[in-house]
Amino acid sequence: MPDGSAAPDATGVEITEVTAVTPEVVAAFERLIPQLSRSNPPPSGAELERIVSSAASILLVARVSGSDEIVGSLTLVVFPIPTGVRAWIEDVVVDQSARGRGVGEALNRAALDRARAAGAKTVDLTSRPSREAANRLYQRIGFAPRETNVYRIVLDD
Repeated sequence: MPDGSAAPDATGVEITEVTAVTPEVVAAFERLIPQLSRSNPPPSGAELERIVSSAASILLVARVSGSDEIVGSLTLVVFPIPTGVRAWIEDVVVDQSARGRGVGEALNRAALDRARAAGAKTVDLTSRPSREAANRLYQRIGFAPRETNVYRIVLDD
């Protein structure tokens, strides 16, 4: 098994940490990111290298049994702050061809295991209300809505 990989779970989904950016990884993100966001282009190989080489980021990808094709991804960000270790799940995407097969759940559970191992006590994520299936998944695996405001400021280039 390649570095960072795990055996397929009961649903036949194998989660692997990306430790080296290969043409396969770049091609997968070229296919997956447009399914997640219309406003952001897929990351280049160099941008993926920045993610993979960051001490704060863990880039996970998913494959289903019988296929070498990457069908999903998730980024877990873990970082220390004065009140403890924080973890965020970002940019979860499952290829349309693999939805409903447990890929999203396997990715999230793997990320939760990694966050727990890193000392995080909580894991946060955000999801647009229009992503109904994703929101049902998050609640089914134990995420609960928070009473909070999310603010954003766009920084000039």
